[in-house]
Amino acid sequence: MYSSTLPAIEARGLGKHYFISGPKDNWWRRLPKQRFQALEDVSFAIRPGEVVGIIGRNGAGKSTLLKILTQITAPSHGEADLHGRVGSLLEVGTGFHPELTGRENIFLNGSILGMRRAEIRSAFDAIVAFAGVEKFLDTPVKRYSSGMYVRLAFAVAAHLKSEILLIDEVLAVGDSEFQKRCLGKIRDVADSGRTILFVSHHLQSVAALCSRLLVLEGGRLIHDGGVQRGIECYMSSLAKPMQKDLTAGRRPGSGEMRVSSASSAQSLYECAEAKRILFTIQNQKGFCGPFFLSIHLVDATGNIITQCDSRLLGQWFQAGPCMDFEFKIQTPWLKPGEYRVDIYVCASGFLDQCEHACVFEVLPMLPYPGAAGNEALAHGVVFGDFEIKSLNATMAHNQELPPSN
Repeated sequence: MYSSTLPAIEARGLGKHYFISGPKDNWWRRLPKQRFQALEDVSFAIRPGEVVGIIGRNGAGKSTLLKILTQITAPSHGEADLHGRVGSLLEVGTGFHPELTGRENIFLNGSILGMRRAEIRSAFDAIVAFAGVEKFLDTPVKRYSSGMYVRLAFAVAAHLKSEILLIDEVLAVGDSEFQKRCLGKIRDVADSGRTILFVSHHLQSVAALCSRLLVLEGGRLIHDGGVQRGIECYMSSLAKPMQKDLTAGRRPGSGEMRVSSASSAQSLYECAEAKRILFTIQNQKGFCGPFFLSIHLVDATGNIITQCDSRLLGQWFQAGPCMDFEFKIQTPWLKPGEYRVDIYVCASGFLDQCEHACVFEVLPMLPYPGAAGNEALAHGVVFGDFEIKSLNATMAHNQELPPSN
């Protein structure tokens, strides 16, 4: 058992580099290998019982960091210490022997954690019930689907008595019902005082589960602190490169049409003010059919606030060589904060998926005539344009409510 005076997880100057094959100079000679820095000078300490999230774009170094912490790979420099038994759920299949059955792998994982057979038996029924693989318990796991594999792997990691639980972005393999159960179980694990390091692109889950956030960018730690501030830092870093690179052509979609530029008419808006987005679509490959647009407004935690699909207005557009558009939206009234705009160009399939096309900020200037405390504004993702009429009550003067006990 770890000592509560020590950090549960401590990283000091962690770095990891790889050498990748260089490009060919000609058909027979390849240039020297190039050094790729996957992780660079990352340091942090996590106290026992903390629930800490790690976010960052693909290639930021999240999985490399977890592989170093679980000793799957060694750092190129720096050190990492974990004080306590570690359970991990990284890539699908990590820690399972494909030739062994589900039952045998449960006992194998428990043994790796240093648990006695009696301890594993005490958790066995709960693991099997949570994973829902009773019928296949004595089948080799190499015959499991990826969903079954992840359900059993998560159940083992969450129910066996490790002090530290490391979870990578593998829950996306399960269905939505199982994801909800997993998040509920993670909350239970956190409430029991165990330390959790949680890697996910699902920002709502990170915000709901974590009390602290680490943000990685290009292998470096750019934020270590509050969750909301970390999410805003991540969204800001994600939006900037996309705005510079709209014409790169590496986005999902057929590429027949591309959003070549997009910008907000203003960088700052009031809550109830109409927001205007200007964008241009280039016809890249002579597409000549009709198409429609679907535009998403997304808040700083990744919630899609609204989807505005041109088909709802009966609008399809005939493709031309270069087309300019204006998107305008006034309701719902957006709460203060930063928002991004995703633009999808569609026909029978996606012609372009331009996420993070542009961003804008909503000012903390309330659209209501009255004044109230923060509790009057705490809930919901947007402000409502509403009215309340009394049918038989007399209006009272504004007054301070007594504090609640």
